Amino acid sequence: MVSKDIRRRQFLAAARRDPCRGRLLQRQVEGFSAILDVWQERARGGDVRQLAYVLATAFHETAATMQPVRETLARTDAEAIRRLDAAFAAGRLKSVRQPYWRPDAEGKSWLGRGLVQLTHRRNYEAMSQVTGVDLVADPSRAMDMGVSVVILIEGMRCGSFTGHGLDDYFTPGREDWTGARRIINGTDRAELVAGYGRAFARALNATSPP
Repeated sequence: MVSKDIRRRQFLAAARRDPCRGRLLQRQVEGFSAILDVWQERARGGDVRQLAYVLATAFHETAATMQPVRETLARTDAEAIRRLDAAFAAGRLKSVRQPYWRPDAEGKSWLGRGLVQLTHRRNYEAMSQVTGVDLVADPSRAMDMGVSVVILIEGMRCGSFTGHGLDDYFTPGREDWTGARRIINGTDRAELVAGYGRAFARALNATSPP
């Protein structure tokens, strides 16, 4: 279960088959490569299932693009704010009490950004400490690939998003693909993301050198 150096070409070929349904775009390759680079820098020797679940989370949260995105997949902050306001007014965001995406007194919006949707000022503050980048001064930096990958990996390893971390679900004696969704977002689409995680684990295990 320990992750070693990954043979990238073989991994990408396996990922193309599942979960990418036979097609792999250059931007997806770039996203996978960025995540693997940071994982091997920061978590070399870690559990390959944890890496697989990190990949699965990014795959789901970015609508399979493997590129940092804004909440609602909008091209601009203004567009995302309009979409979120419309959804909130229509009652489609039942778990939201306060519209966190609306610009604050400084004109900054704390809407979701990145490979995993980083929301709320407090989380931007926390991830500023993790990344060494002042995301409070410029929240849009969460859209930078290098910054976004560190947020994704370290946030999931440390339990920064919900208090649940990768070690809570993947250890030598435990494997909980469905429950691991609590690292990010309760049980929302838990089975779907679990399926992606298992697929990435198969790809990683099939291509890791002995």
